Amino acid sequence: MSHFAKIDENNLVTQVIVAEQDFVDTIIGTWVQTSYNTYAGKHYTENEDGTKTESTDQTKALRKNFAGIGYTYDSDRDAFIPPKPYNSWIVNETTCQWEAPVSYPEGALADEYEWNEDTTSWELVTE
Repeated sequence: MSHFAKIDENNLVTQVIVAEQDFVDTIIGTWVQTSYNTYAGKHYTENEDGTKTESTDQTKALRKNFAGIGYTYDSDRDAFIPPKPYNSWIVNETTCQWEAPVSYPEGALADEYEWNEDTTSWELVTE
């Protein structure tokens, strides 16, 4: 069984299913295979404890990211790209993930700063 994303006329993902290729071939619409274990252009293997590690065989990486509803399928990049979080962000061509135009503060923890679109900068979260 594999995962497949249904793509509408605007290249947006409207549905993701688990099915056999033979079944998908009988469904009306445009369906593109996606890999549950692919993120940011890399394939990952799930460990027994639920964590994931980067696979040694990267030929399994498929279409940059696992498709989700609202993602865009870019046929030129052959990639699923998540919705753009902010107007100022740009897509990374290697990972097909959105990135801020300004780097996250070096050495900061993941939730210490939040993006401010009005100032296009990272701001320290204060409580």
